[in-house]
Amino acid sequence: MASQLLSPSAAGQGTASVGKRVVVCGGGVIGACTAYFLATKGAAQVTVVEKSSVACAASGKAGGFLALDWCDSSPLGGLARASFHLHRSLAVALDGPTSYGYRPLDTLSLTLLSSASSASDAAPSISLPRWVDGPRARPPRTIGTTETTAQVHPQLFTRTLISVAASKHGVEVVIAEAERVEVEDGRVVGVKLKGGDGRVIPTDTVVLALGPWSNRSPILSSLFNVSALKAHSIVLRPKAPDAITPHALFLSYQPTPGAKTLDPEVYPRPTGEVYICGMSKEAEVPEDPEEIHGESESISMLHEIAGTVSSHLRDGEVVAEQACFLPCTDDGLPVIGEIPGIKGCYVATGHSCWGILNGPATGASLAELILDGNSTIADLKPFSPSRFLHRRTRQGV
Repeated sequence: MASQLLSPSAAGQGTASVGKRVVVCGGGVIGACTAYFLATKGAAQVTVVEKSSVACAASGKAGGFLALDWCDSSPLGGLARASFHLHRSLAVALDGPTSYGYRPLDTLSLTLLSSASSASDAAPSISLPRWVDGPRARPPRTIGTTETTAQVHPQLFTRTLISVAASKHGVEVVIAEAERVEVEDGRVVGVKLKGGDGRVIPTDTVVLALGPWSNRSPILSSLFNVSALKAHSIVLRPKAPDAITPHALFLSYQPTPGAKTLDPEVYPRPTGEVYICGMSKEAEVPEDPEEIHGESESISMLHEIAGTVSSHLRDGEVVAEQACFLPCTDDGLPVIGEIPGIKGCYVATGHSCWGILNGPATGASLAELILDGNSTIADLKPFSPSRFLHRRTRQGV
């Protein structure tokens, strides 16, 4: 599979269609990856339409964890493996370690006692990173190595892709809200922007990468449903950041005896910050991404977890307390491909917690599908929008 991956530097060297213009609606990681690979593959003009700012939502507030084989037991396996390798090649092409914090890391699974538990209840620590000095229930288990797990800073990754695509390949970024896709005789002819003079961007191809806002598009909502999972996170800066080693932690934590066990995650970053997440719930997505805020109860629990993991985190400076929405489909798989019955209208959404991992392969596959007519990067059949056609039939659409 690795030999089939697009080289990020191979701009225009394939059999890409000449003169094709594409409008990508959505400036998150999926839209950014799609725009980047469309441009490097030779699309004549790519325009990204984003309502707020690039990586303003989940793509700017996610953990940025990458795993080679964690999706092997599902239809996502091939997409994830292809994308993991693409992340590596992108890091070489774009100086990922410097530009957006790309690095391989070791990953541990660890069960913690609550902060109220007695230290005598904890099992002896074995092979724990020295900075993980809070109470433990049992020794850690290695679930990923530098060969199989890695990380990026998701906001910096997304913005780097857009910046390079714009400066080197002429991608245009328009800050505006896409009101609707203009369709004539079953074919895309443009994208109408909301407000002002109601500008229409002429195009025969559009990619709807709207994440948790996908249901706001009648074209998409008539075919499938995307629900939103509100995920909370905090970012801390330890007083001695050099003491924090590159170990991602997947935790099992019970706040009090009999309470629901939580599954928080801890990601140290090469920037010296540490990202902690794990409190999530279904909620309604606001119209404006800038109106998304974390809930105090969830944020407080993440601080409690951080302090239980490490004294370095308990005493650290608070950099961010935040929340974002993850787009989830009813069958748990992303939707990637051309919308049935509308020529030139493509969708890429529903990646849930794996959006940062699977962004590159999604974007590269879509670029191939749009410009060459088929994808060799990954098999997109399991993610085709056509799998939801029975829903449209039931609704009489």
